[in-house]
Amino acid sequence: MTDAMTPGAPLRLYSQTPFDERGNFHYQGDLHQSGEELTAISGRIARHLAVQFPEMKFAITTERFAGGRKITAEILDAPTELTSREAQNGILEAVRDQMERFGFTRSNIYQDFHSCAFFCEARIGQAYWSALGERRGRKNPVEPIIPLAAFKKWLKAGDSLKLVYAPTGHRALGTTRTVTKVRSGDLILEGKSYLSFLRASAFACDGRLVRISMGSEQDPNAHLLYEWHQQKAA
Repeated sequence: MTDAMTPGAPLRLYSQTPFDERGNFHYQGDLHQSGEELTAISGRIARHLAVQFPEMKFAITTERFAGGRKITAEILDAPTELTSREAQNGILEAVRDQMERFGFTRSNIYQDFHSCAFFCEARIGQAYWSALGERRGRKNPVEPIIPLAAFKKWLKAGDSLKLVYAPTGHRALGTTRTVTKVRSGDLILEGKSYLSFLRASAFACDGRLVRISMGSEQDPNAHLLYEWHQQKAA
């Protein structure tokens, strides 16, 4: 890669750009396009990350707020283990460096001044930890016969779910609760509790057992396992 501002010179990335002696920071991304809409930027970033990191999966989201606009790249899966802080910091910096190439930043740490095309964030998503847990070896495997979309259609108010496995200390382990309402993003259980529907990749159902992965950095294989009891037709 070469610097568009200085032809022939190696490209200086965001993380490699220093402050000057007066506290000024000036970074101009070589892929920045003046006046570009946020959705167009995020689309180009998604395609760019797919090329730069072909073995990784991302979810790109955008946000507008009073102070500006933001693009977030969430890592859903990666071939390497990101369990160490050093590995996490390294990959997040590498991803953000590529995102920053689509924008610009001008700031001064002494004058509390900051101007940028958009704020950007790279983070490791919960889906990554679930995927890591899968690679390490799934506990309580469930055959994915019924996809999440079909489960949400077939699950009805009056059905019940018994929690037969959960991370240590889960208060509802062993309890059976009746479904009172099914919504697009979650379901409501008796006792005013709810269960969120996560990504389809974190869900598995064989018609009797329902497994929901909820891996975290502390426990990549964390999950909930339910027995699904459908209400008998009258």
